[in-house]
Amino acid sequence: MADHTHIVIGGGISGLSAAHYSVHAGIDTLLLEAAERPGGCIQSTAFDQLDGFWVEAGGHTCFNSYGNLLGIMEQLGLLGLTQAKAKRSYKLWVEGERRGILSALHPLELAVSLPGLFRVKKEGKRVVDYYGKVLGSKNYRDLFGPAFRSVVCQDADDFPAEALFRKKPRRKDVLRAFTMPGGLSDIPRGIAEQPGLTTRFGTRAEVITRDGDGFEIALQDGTRLRSERLTLAVPPDAAHELLSGVAPDAADAIRDLGVAEIDTLVMVFERAKVGVDEIAGLISVDAPFRSAVSRDFLADAHYRGFAFHFPAGQLDEREREQAACQAIDARPDDAAAIIHVRNRLPALRAGHMEKVKALDAALRGTRLAVTGNWFLGVSIEDCVTRSRTEHERLFGPIANPALSAAAG
Repeated sequence: MADHTHIVIGGGISGLSAAHYSVHAGIDTLLLEAAERPGGCIQSTAFDQLDGFWVEAGGHTCFNSYGNLLGIMEQLGLLGLTQAKAKRSYKLWVEGERRGILSALHPLELAVSLPGLFRVKKEGKRVVDYYGKVLGSKNYRDLFGPAFRSVVCQDADDFPAEALFRKKPRRKDVLRAFTMPGGLSDIPRGIAEQPGLTTRFGTRAEVITRDGDGFEIALQDGTRLRSERLTLAVPPDAAHELLSGVAPDAADAIRDLGVAEIDTLVMVFERAKVGVDEIAGLISVDAPFRSAVSRDFLADAHYRGFAFHFPAGQLDEREREQAACQAIDARPDDAAAIIHVRNRLPALRAGHMEKVKALDAALRGTRLAVTGNWFLGVSIEDCVTRSRTEHERLFGPIANPALSAAAG
């Protein structure tokens, strides 16, 4: 007999939402996560020595268009805790100075190119090819290309255009852009701590094999677990390795999917120690960092916080701190708190959607699901949407009215 009906490997928002759906369908579910915390790339970093002041080291905004996520939050009583984000402006960081966004816009080129939005298809095109055409090559070079790099924290030129932005219906009863009292990590924590869900953090799955109609999972500590159904919610390279022993065709479909590593620097200062006015963040045109996001959207009386995202391994810690402080008129030695975090994000490329289709074909009819932030796009809602789709393939349609309404 299996130890669990359903095991989910991976405790980011994709795995947590997959586990949530199955728990609320009455299915015995265990979630395994290698890290010591839930959330994955959602990481609100709080500093006890600064009265709990927190800064987002990963994802930093949720929207009222995130219907499936909102449905889960509503079920768990989290929706009433949302807090509005104050409107702040992004600035460009170019040639060692902050500039307004519109300073890089070429209006005449945009007016000539923009009608292409209605006739040029996204499907099968790279971001640089599609947006370079419908926005103009100069606009893409000077403004939109850097902005897209900022969104995905890596070079976006070769991203599939259809994966970068997806239009979603909005809920008018929810704040347009919101955060949570303790940062967005309140959401994965709330999912992980709900009654009925068993979680094991600091637990790495190493090998998956077949066990009759189900699966056996060998853990790093030598423990073996069995489940009737299994969901993988891990990066594509980890998914490829875990699938190789149980679904070689599925593993083969995603063998070339890449992962980009990001060095994230979080810095907190007393308000008087920062020279830049309150901003939403910085879009880098030519700096060593890809982007910066501030905590100014939820102002604090004493502190300001910033997260800078750098390509991994190109600068050492001190060099990252110096580059960041130059952009916000601050000094590294004045920081009240500093942490360095390594994040891993999918590096999607042209032809990605065909690989996903091949993966889905290989999974069809099996008791195995695969989800993550590398399917429909890179937003939090894209992760949850993929998990919902895979849940319904394994277990059938979701019957809960609130969650069903969210899908609409």
